[in-house]
Amino acid sequence: MSSVNGRTAVITGAGSGIGQATARRLARHGCPVALADWNEDGLEETAASISGPVMTKKLDVRDRQGVMAFAASVKEWAPQPLGLVFNNAGVTVLQGVADASPEDDQWVLDVNFHGVVNGVTSFLPILLEQRSGVIVNTSSVFGLVGFPHQSAYCASKFAVRGYTEALRHELRGTGVRAAVVHPGGVKTNIVSNARFRADFRGDHQDVESAAREFATIARTSPERAAKIIHEGVEKQRSRIRVGPDAVALDLLVRFAPSRYYDIVERLEGLVRRG
Repeated sequence: MSSVNGRTAVITGAGSGIGQATARRLARHGCPVALADWNEDGLEETAASISGPVMTKKLDVRDRQGVMAFAASVKEWAPQPLGLVFNNAGVTVLQGVADASPEDDQWVLDVNFHGVVNGVTSFLPILLEQRSGVIVNTSSVFGLVGFPHQSAYCASKFAVRGYTEALRHELRGTGVRAAVVHPGGVKTNIVSNARFRADFRGDHQDVESAAREFATIARTSPERAAKIIHEGVEKQRSRIRVGPDAVALDLLVRFAPSRYYDIVERLEGLVRRG
């Protein structure tokens, strides 16, 4: 398989943000799209914006049986062979380790990591049977660096990175590929939908305040992110960094693996004073 264009694409977290933009982009490139999200209204909005074959399913990616049933439905529905499975659904919580809510941490790990595992194990047999296709799993720039008050999110995204790397090596010689995506600051609603207890500087009293600041920091549009991801898959890249901040932090952690956060703090201070 040289291209995913024209083949069926599966996307979770398709009701907004990167998932929505990727669904629209792939549909424009001739892909029938099978879309899933817990947000049914957002899912319907995405589907309504697409001209071409589209299938939707309200889905909690934590539900293994539900994801398996979705995969069976997609296999039966797909008008073209399966080309891409994009495990993209994600959530976060803002809280410190010392006073964290274990339930909120578990929620993040279940959606971000176990949701990816459910997607992979449900769709991989289909791809292996046809001996073609690409699995793309969304990690994060926080799958490259650790960040205060994002311990569960970082843990989940580091896990996605390691899991996908191991999978990629397992798939050698099968005709199926695996890639991991590391978005930096992308203008999505992940912070506005976050669970919130505290931010590490104490600047924000609620999630709305944190979301407003994130909106000013995030520089990459979902459409730009979708373009980078699509082009990365087409170029058969195994690791796709989204946004200049993701590229910069990736290089920084290689250059200063134990001191990168000291540098981040200094740069952040300069930006704030400026």
